[in-house]
Amino acid sequence: MLQRLLRVAFVGWLTTILVLQSAVPPALAQEILPHPPRPFSGKIGLSYQSSEPVKSQLKLPSTFGIENAPNVLLVLIDDVGFGQFSSFGGGIPTPTMDRVVKNGLQFTQFHTTALCSPTRAALLTGRNHHSVGNGVITEAGTGFPGYTGVIPDNAGTFAQILQAYGYSTAWFGKNHNVPDWESSMAGPFDRWPQGLGFDYFYGFVGGDTDQFHPALVENTTRIEPPETNADGTPYHLSTDLADHAINYIRQVNAVSPEKPFLVYLAPGAAHAPHQAPREWIDQFKGQFDMGWDKYREEAFARQKKLGVIPADAQLTPRPAALAAWDSLSPEEQRVYARMMEVFAGFTAHVDHEVGRVVDAIDQIGELDNTLVIYIAGDNGASAEGGFNGLLNEMTFFNGLPEKLEDKVAAIDDLGGPLYYNHFPSAWAWAMDTPFQWTKQIASHFGGTRNGMAMAWPAGIKDKGGKRFQFSHVIDIAPTILEAAGIPQPVQINGIDQKPIEGTSLAYTFADAKVPTRHTTQYFEMAGNQGIYSDGWMASALWSEPWVPEPSADKDILNLDWELYHIDEDFSQAVNLADQMPEKLQDMKTLFFAEAAKYNVLPLDGRKIARLNVANRPSLTAGRTHFAYPRGMRLPEGSAPDVKYRNHTITANVEIPEQGAEGMLITVGGRFSGYGLFVKDGKLVYHYNLAGVERYEVESSTRLPAGKVVLKADYKTDAVQPYAGATVTLYANNKKIGQGRVEKSIPNRFTLDETLDIGFDTGTPVTESYELPFAFTGKLDEVAIDLN
Repeated sequence: MLQRLLRVAFVGWLTTILVLQSAVPPALAQEILPHPPRPFSGKIGLSYQSSEPVKSQLKLPSTFGIENAPNVLLVLIDDVGFGQFSSFGGGIPTPTMDRVVKNGLQFTQFHTTALCSPTRAALLTGRNHHSVGNGVITEAGTGFPGYTGVIPDNAGTFAQILQAYGYSTAWFGKNHNVPDWESSMAGPFDRWPQGLGFDYFYGFVGGDTDQFHPALVENTTRIEPPETNADGTPYHLSTDLADHAINYIRQVNAVSPEKPFLVYLAPGAAHAPHQAPREWIDQFKGQFDMGWDKYREEAFARQKKLGVIPADAQLTPRPAALAAWDSLSPEEQRVYARMMEVFAGFTAHVDHEVGRVVDAIDQIGELDNTLVIYIAGDNGASAEGGFNGLLNEMTFFNGLPEKLEDKVAAIDDLGGPLYYNHFPSAWAWAMDTPFQWTKQIASHFGGTRNGMAMAWPAGIKDKGGKRFQFSHVIDIAPTILEAAGIPQPVQINGIDQKPIEGTSLAYTFADAKVPTRHTTQYFEMAGNQGIYSDGWMASALWSEPWVPEPSADKDILNLDWELYHIDEDFSQAVNLADQMPEKLQDMKTLFFAEAAKYNVLPLDGRKIARLNVANRPSLTAGRTHFAYPRGMRLPEGSAPDVKYRNHTITANVEIPEQGAEGMLITVGGRFSGYGLFVKDGKLVYHYNLAGVERYEVESSTRLPAGKVVLKADYKTDAVQPYAGATVTLYANNKKIGQGRVEKSIPNRFTLDETLDIGFDTGTPVTESYELPFAFTGKLDEVAIDLN
């Protein structure tokens, strides 16, 4: 009887397996990720002696029928102009880019979105930036579908796809795609790199970071950088990222040599702060004394000689708002030339570090089957340094003026750890030779045309070839997938996927003259609008990059559109709008059709107003009391906003008889922020107005020993930007000091540093102490009360 029951059960089980097997067609299984489990192909009897096992398989591309899948090294440099790298006619030697160009293909009509987060979201997903909710940087997101700052689940990344097919995946460097309100240790982490398909992440979360004291994150944990690079030289982030990428590649190859890798290397260079090792900066001493006007002429000539622009291309003129180099004073010329030397050293240094990663791949014998994609810029060079350049980028974001005499005094230390410097807007315009405008300006190629090269000896045979087909950053993801032989999935993690909107560039690999397949592409960034179609480009400038907020009189729906025949006018130099009004109207109509299709609407040209945290979800909304334990590190976007608002900071401490010192609470650091700390036995409140001014309030007496309740009460003069305030200090409710903050930060204290409790990380808010300045008494928590 028992044997009969077992036989019946076995037959029923086997029938179920056969039904399940027939229900999952192989083609469908290849399009759904994660891959559905495969049916058991062995034999199951009543005991193991009469059964045949099948071992689980390693997760490799070959497991899914893909042989010789290439490794992928994807490099994205930050804030680079078309005329910056020597490979594209620029005045800064970039031998690593030269090497990739020599061994592969050079793309001369490759485009980005004109800004950081949007380009990076488009790169990862293969969809337009508005299609994936990143129509602007995450910190300026609004409540409309194209501007949420959140990459949706129906737009999976190419990394998720490669990971599902057995690739090792790692991301090193800048991640500007975590929503501001999800950047704390509370998560969620599904939109951090590990949620976007990367096994490992080492870098920073945000728009930029100090290159000597970066706000490092490993996976989802905030860490402090080492004191030196791996070789013992003074620390620099570009070197550290290369060290970690090299180590990752070597380790993965040593453990599983048959497993291909994806390494996404996104250094902070050459975004501000422009900081580089001194020896790299000094290589360029005197090389930019000719100024930005002459630089453009020289770069333009080199570009024609290299053949990266047509012989009949025209050099576009300098915008009226930018000063001629010869109109500057000798002091201004000296400062601005040095700022450019710093930028050149920064650029050359990061190219060198990328070269070390390429060398490491070569040393393990994998370079022939590695698809190297090197993109020189996520947008054009940045004009955010303003007309006069900056000692501290935070002054730009907070609308604070800097004095020329301060820049002259700092000239020998520019590019070092004491400054968060940025060059003048006119140098950015020069880096974008031969085009009009700069970063942010999506309507013109100065904001969107970036140099790009691909090399893959096993798959691209036309070494040193040039490609003039129109292409866009959304084309990179489908190119990688086609090179790997992997189809786009219809579903990832149970979510139906929207189609990839880019066009694979693999069609150009073997044919330099094949017609462009990416025939239409809209552009929009912060109100600047453009549309490319079949060799024509219509452009509408909304606002210059150095204008903090456009005039209220302007109508974003009725701008002065320009028309260019790109097939005959490479640099957008000849405006045909007056001669061809019907063609222009057709292009404008096409722009709004594409805008409706890809979530660009509603058009929004606001700048400062969009930075308001009230536009986005907040961990602090509706709360007035916050208590943070010792050891806490919290990004500013997840911390209570105390700017021009009454608030009280309270710390319950226990001070030993011999006294104590150290940080109680700080936000930001050397380049903007505030701190409440104990030093020399006294309570001190220090307010750093982006280095332009500093205000300090100190207790009149030493603090008593034992249990003490310390308070700093901040009373603003008005609830408005830049408002002054009175700060009063208390110990056990007894007033011990009072002073003034005459002017306050209006927008943001920091782009990369954190709120720290009981110690200080990154950089000090004042040079009167050394990090980590941990509080030496007892401290359980610090409270902030908004009132």
